[in-house]
Amino acid sequence: MSTDSQSGDDGTAPSREALQERIEQLEGQVADLEDDSKKMSIIATKGSLDMAYPPLILASTAAAFGWEVTVFHTFWGLDILHEDRSKDLKVSAVGNPSMPMPNALGAFPGGDRLATWYMNREIEDNGTATIEELIDTSLEMGVDLQACQMTADLFGYDTDEFYDGVTTDVGAATALQDMADADIQLLV
Repeated sequence: MSTDSQSGDDGTAPSREALQERIEQLEGQVADLEDDSKKMSIIATKGSLDMAYPPLILASTAAAFGWEVTVFHTFWGLDILHEDRSKDLKVSAVGNPSMPMPNALGAFPGGDRLATWYMNREIEDNGTATIEELIDTSLEMGVDLQACQMTADLFGYDTDEFYDGVTTDVGAATALQDMADADIQLLV
């Protein structure tokens, strides 16, 4: 800003017009700062019960902060968006060292069923939102839940069986562009 708008040529106070111009400039800068919201892009690749929670919790929380959020579901992650399959997601005890049961039990017949029962019991006992509730919340908050078209074709998914509001016919190029434009990119 020039010194002319800060004070008169003779060292007097700035004119009313100069002050108004400066106020408008500052208001514009403040508006630009307020419009600087974040954008998050999440790629969900796994469809087990324990791996369905992280992308949905992160997406709905970021949306609550006013962030623009996209979750691109590919490969087994598509099960999260499928109305029927999402209600029957499983947990595998094998290879999960944090499970409260020995990994060897997961290798026995019924081990995954036991791990899934345990996880569902914990979800219910703790009043944790279900996958369906998290999907509904995410969609209501404006999260763009996307289904990978190539994976849907590969596995023979009928996209009409996805939750209402899920964006279908999305390809890898769209997901890559979304990630390139995002402030935060996550692979889950």
